[in-house]
Amino acid sequence: MTCEDTTPVRLTWEIQELEPYSRVWICRGYGRATTTAAPADIARAVLAGHLAARTEHAGETLRALAHTDTSGPHIVTEDQLANNDWTANEAVLQALPTHLRNALADYHAGAPST
Repeated sequence: MTCEDTTPVRLTWEIQELEPYSRVWICRGYGRATTTAAPADIARAVLAGHLAARTEHAGETLRALAHTDTSGPHIVTEDQLANNDWTANEAVLQALPTHLRNALADYHAGAPST
């Protein structure tokens, strides 16, 4: 690994909900960070944290996407989170806002968020 592999990049992430009638993805939350974490890892963590923080989301179709200034979007759907066998590393956690970081800890512990 060279220092070019760990250079922090600007990253933008979004939580999107599918509007069922028009079939358009509507932004429900977004954020920005400067991080060394991969956009796909950020998208996974953001969606998992968002789902853990919500008390109910029946009937909603959600996804998360993350991209850097120079990359295309990395999209993660709820179906891709079905196996809870991944853990966010320190770079991912540092890129998240506190409410998502706390909810993600609950997600990994299997406990509902308060």
